Amino acid sequence: MNRDADKLGFEPSAHALWRPYAQMKTTPPGLPVASAEGVRIRLEDGQELIDGVSSWWTVCHGYRHPHIINAVKAQLDAVPHVMLGGLTHQPAEKLARRLADLAPGDLNHVFFCESGSVSVEIAMKIAVQSFINRGERGRTRFLAFRGGYHGDTLATMSVCDPEEGMHTLFAGAIARQVIADLPVDAPSQDSLAALMVEQAPTLAGVIVEPLVQGAGGMRFHDAETLRALRALCDQHGLPLIFDEIMTGFGRLGTMFAAEKAGVTPDIMTVSKALTGGTLPLAAAIASTRLFASFWDEDAGKALMHGPTYMGNPAACAAANASLDLFEREPRLAQVHAIESMFAALLPAARDIPGVVDVRWQGAIGVIEMESLPELNILKAEFVDAGVWVRPFGNIIYLMPPYVISAEDLQTLIATTLRVTEGWARRHFSAG
Repeated sequence: MNRDADKLGFEPSAHALWRPYAQMKTTPPGLPVASAEGVRIRLEDGQELIDGVSSWWTVCHGYRHPHIINAVKAQLDAVPHVMLGGLTHQPAEKLARRLADLAPGDLNHVFFCESGSVSVEIAMKIAVQSFINRGERGRTRFLAFRGGYHGDTLATMSVCDPEEGMHTLFAGAIARQVIADLPVDAPSQDSLAALMVEQAPTLAGVIVEPLVQGAGGMRFHDAETLRALRALCDQHGLPLIFDEIMTGFGRLGTMFAAEKAGVTPDIMTVSKALTGGTLPLAAAIASTRLFASFWDEDAGKALMHGPTYMGNPAACAAANASLDLFEREPRLAQVHAIESMFAALLPAARDIPGVVDVRWQGAIGVIEMESLPELNILKAEFVDAGVWVRPFGNIIYLMPPYVISAEDLQTLIATTLRVTEGWARRHFSAG
């Protein structure tokens, strides 16, 4: 160790890579990956893992699908990147039109960026400025929901659950929003309606993860909840934002959760599976009504936002190729097949000690535990058993690539149940 290491207690050069969501002092080192193909991750030591979480929910077509790989290679040979300021290119123009065609209602206007968190920030910015452009100031806050998660940047942290999320340390450093319970029944709908009467004059919009609250705990709600939000937003003239970063592109069995729910938002954010898990890309897709509030001779009413790599040609080529696969291959049918196997096999988890709930929807399967003590040990046991499963909070969940075979899916579920039961019996009494 050098002298700095003696003082610090660690060797700086050994930790050049600062890893996500990790206490660097206590979290085990990451597993070195040599390659990935289909639904398998191959480690440098030769071990293969069935990917049960689609690399943070992105790899919907499996790793290295040749159609996407070839599209990206061809684009790299032509134009790897060019700025969208004053220039444009066919991959971005084509992708924007396709997304507008796929999105529900009048969601016709696509603003690209590089990450899901940033797409939510853009949606929030659009909502706030739409009021300013119409001459109405003072609407600066958002209504969001307990159990929600929308990203790790400063504005998105403010609309995450302030108590149960990862961002409680930042209280006082981020904007204070209006946080409510989801309107899942008549009493909570009445409570929310009263709150909005009180708070509406200061609100710029309402943001929700439609049908599934993801990183906040994989909590499900139904379409009636979203219909209630739509009605309240219409009543108070507020934009409704659907954060479809997790649910978009087939995860629930339709291309978007909005489609499954039959509810159209005013802005929809997408990322994750947009490029099939190949390159970073995200978008905020806005309604024509909101877009019209920026359409003016006054340059000051323009949306002054421009991520450097927005609409990156290679990423747009990957996304276009991914959409091709949804058109050519039976992705949504594959999601329904996954859901059917979850329904057949996951209920057995209810007999495991410490299990609070078992639920599934589309290609999402969830085992909710009382708690997850010794989480790093549990993660290591999943790896030793040959599956890549990443529990968090008190949740063990599966979100495999849509292309997983019935045999691999059965192995993934059975292994998850077996490892979970063995671990749980060490930590919870059967009685």
